[in-house]
Order: sequence, then C-alpha cells, then structure tokens
Amino acid sequence: MTELVKLGRTDLLVHPIGLGANKIAAADPETNTEYGGDVLLSAITKGLNFIDTAFMYGMGTSETIIGKTLKEHNLRNKVVIATKGAHQVTETGIVLNNNPAFLTEQVENSLRRLQTDHIDLYYIHFPDEATPKAEAVGALHRLKEQGKIRAIGVSNFNLEQLKEGNANGYIDIVQDEYNLLNQSAEEKLFPYCREQGISFIPYFPFASGLLAGKYREDSVLSEKQQQRPQFKGDTYKDILNRVDEIRPLAVKHQTGLQNVVLAYYLSKDIVDAVIPGARNRQQVLENLEAAEVRLDEEDIALIQQTFPASYRLPK
Repeated sequence: MTELVKLGRTDLLVHPIGLGANKIAAADPETNTEYGGDVLLSAITKGLNFIDTAFMYGMGTSETIIGKTLKEHNLRNKVVIATKGAHQVTETGIVLNNNPAFLTEQVENSLRRLQTDHIDLYYIHFPDEATPKAEAVGALHRLKEQGKIRAIGVSNFNLEQLKEGNANGYIDIVQDEYNLLNQSAEEKLFPYCREQGISFIPYFPFASGLLAGKYREDSVLSEKQQQRPQFKGDTYKDILNRVDEIRPLAVKHQTGLQNVVLAYYLSKDIVDAVIPGARNRQQVLENLEAAEVRLDEEDIALIQQTFPASYRLPK
C-alpha cells in the first residue's frame, strides 16, 4: 500500500497520485472519455484518496457526481476533496469574481453539491482583476476558521498575485501549469513557495497526452488538437523525438511512460502530489502506479537533459 504524504504544512494526508476530475462529467467520443462514479469507486479501492474538482468541471456536475458517489457508498471520510471556484454565471456570460461574498456563496454551493459539511482544500480557481487578493484569501480564511474548509489554495495566480494573496500567510497550496514542455513555474513560483512552505500541485502534467507517450508521427489528430502549438509541424516532431529519448526509462522501471513523467514531478521537493486527469478506468488505475516509481539520479539527469528547464513551446 502506498504511503500517504502530507500536503505541505496542512494536515491533509493524500496518495501522491490524485485524480484530476475535469473529465468526470464528460462523455466525449473524441477523447474516449468514459467514466463517472463507478470509476471513482474502483480507484478508491486501489488506494486513490485525493480528488481534484471544480465548479467549472461541468458547471457543478463533476462535484455532484463525486458527492453522490461518496455519499451512497459511505466513503466521504476516506477521501480528500479539493474543489475550486471563481466563475460567476451572468446573463451575458461567465465572468471571474473573487469578491469575498461571492467566494463564500461558492463554497456553500460546493458543500451542497458534494454532500459534505467540509471541503478539505478550496482554491480560488482564477484571479479576477478587481478584488484585492488578500481580501479574497481572507474570505477563505474565515471559512477555514468556521470549519467549512480545511486548507486554502490558489490556482493560476502569477507571482505578484500570489505574494499579495499570501500577505497574511494563509495560502497552503498553489496549483498551476507545470510539465516538461512548460517548466516556467520552477523559475517564477517554486522559490517563493519553497520559502513560504507552500506546496505546489501541477496541472496539465501530460501536455494533452504528448508526454504520456501515446502519440506517434502518424497518429490521427482531432481538429481541436491540430490547433494546439504542441501538435503542429516541426514542434510536434521534435516533442515526439524527445519523448522517444526518455521512453527507455519506462522499460527500465517496468511501467508506463506516463508514470515516469509523474514520478519526475514528484521528485521536486515542493511537489507533494500530482493530479493527472484520465479518460477511463484503465488510465486512472495505471496512473496510481506512478507512486511506486523511484527515479535515480541518472534517470532525472536524462529527463532534464532531454527537456531542459529553458524549453518553451513556440507561441
């Protein structure tokens, strides 16, 4: 059984491999998405205990499925739930809102959908332009004092916004994009998080599946994929060549390449957990194996040589 780890300075104990539940409400033929509560159950029986969701994942549908599943099977106390809010639905569309009153309302709505009396980790999903960040985080701190949330996170905050939001030292977790094709967080966010004792949780770990080793040069790409810079022309070929250079590590560790990549992220001192998404039951269960992969210095050096920290996708 994989040993649970503590998220930063919080008292939350999680399996190092969580589940990014953005697809849990989807039934998307294009990406072969096929899961819901039943897949959650099978993953929990294999040790999964960390689920990352948000209001925007199906406009509350992901939270509702998670809440219903955990309630029906009496599993709430077995799972650490993270969710996020900041998006306000208006007559003219969706806008970002970090106003303390709105965030408080969002937490109450998430509690109801998740059918629980507390949320283990609540993030401000995106910063808005108007609200002072310390005020927004302060609203979550008051909810923490009330026992409605246990830890405070922010997502998609730049360094300046993070420092402003953490003026009183209330932020426990930062979630932002971090993968082998975009390691800018190492330079921009890691040093401050390290200094403040803040845990960093990467999202988008496989860069649309490219880093999981699922694609070849002759793979059929969807129209949506063809619009993304990482799937275009020479950039696509270059990434595939780099992925092939680290593919032998999967053979060495007798696992999938995606687990080598996840293990690399977990080798970072401030990364306590990762939250890969998944399209189906098999991927959820395969990802859990990454917690057992132990990369040695040579493995890490090969990955860093192949994907240097300076690597950036073309705009």
